[in-house]
Amino acid sequence: MQTNATAAASASVTGTYTAPTKELGKNEFLKLLMAQLANQDPLKPVDNQAFIAQLAQLSSVEQLQGIGTKLDTLAVAQASANQLQTAALVGKEVLFRTDQVHLDGKPISAEARLAGDADTVVAVVTDASGNVVRTLPLGARKSGTVQMAWDGRDERGGSLPPGDYHLALHATRPDGTPVQADLRARGTVDGVTFEEDAPVLIVGTLHVKLSDVAQIVKSPTTGA
Repeated sequence: MQTNATAAASASVTGTYTAPTKELGKNEFLKLLMAQLANQDPLKPVDNQAFIAQLAQLSSVEQLQGIGTKLDTLAVAQASANQLQTAALVGKEVLFRTDQVHLDGKPISAEARLAGDADTVVAVVTDASGNVVRTLPLGARKSGTVQMAWDGRDERGGSLPPGDYHLALHATRPDGTPVQADLRARGTVDGVTFEEDAPVLIVGTLHVKLSDVAQIVKSPTTGA
């Protein structure tokens, strides 16, 4: 009998127990306020100004909760709008910052943005293992856009296998100091994926972040 009573008491306690929380919500605030009024000293009642201030705090809590809900709704709506706007880029040609190129049997065209005049500019192509497969001297170039092309061959003129390669541009001034070069590539957006709630463009085999897109032009086929 004692065991059954203990079990029943335990079940009763378990059923009514509420885990503590670190957040003070509207209901908790109201309970504290009512407990304060119920247990106040009749000889020293709560000051009217203090009571009004506490009510104002309760009103502020309700308003903040309402604002938080509206902000969450606005964030969801904005995310949906961004997704729809990004989907409209499918079929468009984009210029984006990247040091990767994909070789598929066709010559590779790329460009770079030089921050200043360079006396010597050299493009270096490496494979996935970091091995240098081709060095392309480009001579002296002025600041601005530098166009470059790679025929997909190595130093001996042999055709390299299809796949992803890395492109680096080394530019120096006459005194040997480096010139910053911003590598870019062009391609058509084949699709859009949403990675970590952020839209990412699919251009060939590359995944391009919107922050890396420098230019968007009309579709090369439809003119849309």
